[in-house]
Amino acid sequence: MYMSLYITLASVFCMTLSGVPGLFFSRRGMTGQRIAMLLNLLATLLGGAALLMFVSSGSRIQTLTWPWSLPWGRFGVGLDCITALFLMPVLGISIAGSIYAMEYWKQNRHPGNGRKLRLCWGIMNAAMMMVVLARDGVLFLMAWEVMALAAFFLITTEDHDPGVHAAGWIYLIAAHIGIIALVAMVVLMRLTTGSFDLWITLHGSVPSAMAAAMFILALVGFGLKAGIMPLHVWLPGAHANAPSHVSALFSGVMLNIGIYGLLRIGETMTAPPLWWGLTLLILGAGSAVVGVIFAVCQNDYKRLLAYSSVENMGIVCMGLGLALIGRSVNRPDLIVLGLGGALFHVLNHSLFKPLLFMGAGNLLHATHTRKIDSLGGLAAKMPITAILFFTGALAICGLPGLNGFLSEWLIYLGLLRTATVPQGGTLVWISLAAGALAATGALAVAGFVKLTGSVFLGNKRSDQISHAHDPGAAMLLPMGILASGCCAMALFPDVTMPFLARAIHDWAPRATTAGGSIGALAPLLEMAIVNAVLLLAAAAIVSVLWAVRKTRAAVRRPTWSCACARTSSRMQYTGASFSRMLAQMFSWMIPNTHAELPVPRYCPQPMEIVRDVPDVVLDRGLIPCFALTRRLLARLRPLQNKPVNMYLAYMLAILLLLLLALGF
Repeated sequence: MYMSLYITLASVFCMTLSGVPGLFFSRRGMTGQRIAMLLNLLATLLGGAALLMFVSSGSRIQTLTWPWSLPWGRFGVGLDCITALFLMPVLGISIAGSIYAMEYWKQNRHPGNGRKLRLCWGIMNAAMMMVVLARDGVLFLMAWEVMALAAFFLITTEDHDPGVHAAGWIYLIAAHIGIIALVAMVVLMRLTTGSFDLWITLHGSVPSAMAAAMFILALVGFGLKAGIMPLHVWLPGAHANAPSHVSALFSGVMLNIGIYGLLRIGETMTAPPLWWGLTLLILGAGSAVVGVIFAVCQNDYKRLLAYSSVENMGIVCMGLGLALIGRSVNRPDLIVLGLGGALFHVLNHSLFKPLLFMGAGNLLHATHTRKIDSLGGLAAKMPITAILFFTGALAICGLPGLNGFLSEWLIYLGLLRTATVPQGGTLVWISLAAGALAATGALAVAGFVKLTGSVFLGNKRSDQISHAHDPGAAMLLPMGILASGCCAMALFPDVTMPFLARAIHDWAPRATTAGGSIGALAPLLEMAIVNAVLLLAAAAIVSVLWAVRKTRAAVRRPTWSCACARTSSRMQYTGASFSRMLAQMFSWMIPNTHAELPVPRYCPQPMEIVRDVPDVVLDRGLIPCFALTRRLLARLRPLQNKPVNMYLAYMLAILLLLLLALGF
């Protein structure tokens, strides 16, 4: 009966130990890395088999509990369809990243940090699995802390770099602010339910103030992990500075863990207050729009992808907020479309975002730069990477033909259905959020046209791409599998829908019976046919152009170029110039800084205009506040240089204040 759960725990055990054997092998050999990859593969096979057994068995939930010697809690784990859905990306991206690292981060080329990276890689994946499996508050917090620490060591793999070091510490501070909020949330749940059991349905007996406090604490703790604006401060730096397959794991899997927590806290209330859903919807819309605006204006392609993750987590939160609104007003159709779109987008984002980050790793591996404006013309030198990257870019833009469109389309339908509600028009204005989702899609297209066009098309802008070429099979194979997954999800969405329906049923049991299935509310078959036609048309056009290029010799003719002898990279748009109009349009939001070098009158030398796009929350908000606090606290430093009797007086004053507070 519990075989699926036992096998899943065995998978967690293999994942945890995957990096340990490498510690006993040479720093300059590949044996430890191969063993780690095989253990990751074994863990993925065990976990996949367990999930397949669970889904085919038709079980609703499996739970196991064992007492332990700790003074609080117990070892309690559980497996249901929601847990299974969030486990699938962990297992898939874990093995994909392990294979990718066999060439991208070879142990013999990184003897100083390769073993640490693989050890923390395995621990990180195992901790994320335990977070979603945990059904006890103490076990959940322990797994969450292990996940946070492992992620810190993964971000700081190249800790000799000051930028990497700073990004790691910003992440660690944010992570521990989040865990403080989650500890408080678990304590409040313990006071409410009388036990540390997690995700228990709380009925109307819970005081509204207590429920509100739990939701706000969960929003801070889980929102920091998911990267929802304005809690995203750690995300751009961490994604940009970590190794690319680690960035793929963070964006495709770790952000989902924050969404999982928000999903579970919404499940605890049978009829949550309406403001819960509205808060998530507004924060999600803001994260989606502002995140993609910042993405468009980046000159670092890994930071661009990082802000795109903020955008996509915002889209997921919009769907989750819509589902909570449906739960509040008893609208099963909004629950089905909102939660179905959110969960479907979680799966889709776990495919196309790791694909794009691995493509970014290919670019960094070949050119050793992250600057968009230093690249160009790479499609001719890296054709396979270009095709796979284009696939991920089309999917993430939500364009018809690939999987990103289907999940966003479900959320569109749910938002627009709020305009036809029978509640006297009280929810009609919520349909305006569809405009924010549409604007997000349009800006995402602009951002990825800038990225793909500036990097892969045109002429080269620097000599850094002179020796660029496609990497080996170990780096291309995971990307090919992820790109195939994007196409498969677009062509065969009906395969996923029954599993999503079971997850929706676990979250809101009456929604699927009263509101209907996803297929009844959204014509998925017709959209799958449209996707198939578009993909076939695109494949046919590419095949024809390729055949023409092979059979017909290219004729090069001079281009009229205003009396110039020949065209050069200086005559084509850069990424910064392409996005300049959008940056000016949103200049009230984006604090652009320009360091323009003066041009001399005679005999000018080569010069460069440096363009930086700081993060408005971190660079213009938190860091100046921390600097001001540091200056103010520095004035209190003389208080430390006092005799012992002054310290005793301090202690007495604090004790009196505490007694007064206790008296009140």
